[in-house]
Amino acid sequence: MNRAAQVGFTPPPRPEPAAVAVEAVPTFAEVYEAHVRFVWRTLRRLGVPDKDCDDATQDVFLVVHRKLHEFRPEAPLKHWLFRITSRIARDHRRSGRRKNPREHGLVPVVNEDIADPQQQSPADSAERSAAAELIRTLLQELDEAKREVFILSELEQLSAPEIAQTLEMPLNTVYSRLRRARLEFEEALSRHRERSPGGSR
Repeated sequence: MNRAAQVGFTPPPRPEPAAVAVEAVPTFAEVYEAHVRFVWRTLRRLGVPDKDCDDATQDVFLVVHRKLHEFRPEAPLKHWLFRITSRIARDHRRSGRRKNPREHGLVPVVNEDIADPQQQSPADSAERSAAAELIRTLLQELDEAKREVFILSELEQLSAPEIAQTLEMPLNTVYSRLRRARLEFEEALSRHRERSPGGSR
């Protein structure tokens, strides 16, 4: 059982690896429609405050709009998007700059959960939201480098080679950071349980 599952979150099934094929570069509208929720929840996981996630999402897609012609579809689009998103998250955490997302004609995303919501009962939705908030809190106890590999592995269900490709780093570095990230996440979860009502003290 992975660490995210311990707090009540079960990620969607990991898709079967697809054959490598060169595809046409999607349009900006197609990228936005397909991936805006992924970008929003990734920003949130990476520590951007809720009140800034819409602004940060617009910043990500401004970069996408400017650089989409540079994208090479030999690699998954999500890998490229994650790199952009992580840089924007870092900028927002450090500078706290504010922008009006409606200036760019893009629709803000609201009430996103850790995973894209399906048809859920109110109880299921509340439980998911609580688990998502706990995971987000625990993620903030990891440093930036460990948080990124943990998110990609435990929440986005990427393999270590896929993470190495996404973050453009050696595979051994991924394995090392992921081991430490899992250990630190588990320690943070244990501390949370000890502080919770009914937990051991």
